[in-house]
Amino acid sequence: MKLVVDASMALAWLFERTSKTEADCADQALLCLAQAEVLVPALWHTEVANALLVGERRRVVTEAQVIDYLSKLSALPIATDSAAPASRRDGIMALAREHRLTAYDATYLDLALRTGAILATFDVALADAMRRAGGIVFGDAGQLRENPESK
Repeated sequence: MKLVVDASMALAWLFERTSKTEADCADQALLCLAQAEVLVPALWHTEVANALLVGERRRVVTEAQVIDYLSKLSALPIATDSAAPASRRDGIMALAREHRLTAYDATYLDLALRTGAILATFDVALADAMRRAGGIVFGDAGQLRENPESK
């Protein structure tokens, strides 16, 4: 199984999710890493670093927690996509326009579609775009949305 993990999923391994369903989904994704070929785009590293710095500045996590998390993250079998970002630009922009995504989110969509991978994300717009494009979203069983009947 190929799995593209976006920053929202990876950060859920450090920051607590308010939804138990999302927390369980993040835990399941983490467990799947041992059996999956895990891919991330190059921008993933910057997105994760930025979110960790924001977490530090907001005092949600300490610098020591961030260092520990990054050490654990580095030990995971995560491969960075080897395609040059410039070579993917036009395709990413087309996906972003078609699905009304940011270029950042379209980068994950492009990688998942191009490699035939399952997409692991908590971003609802990105997950919806993946489904519309015919792809599979990790944990698809309504985990990315609250059940409207429960309100």
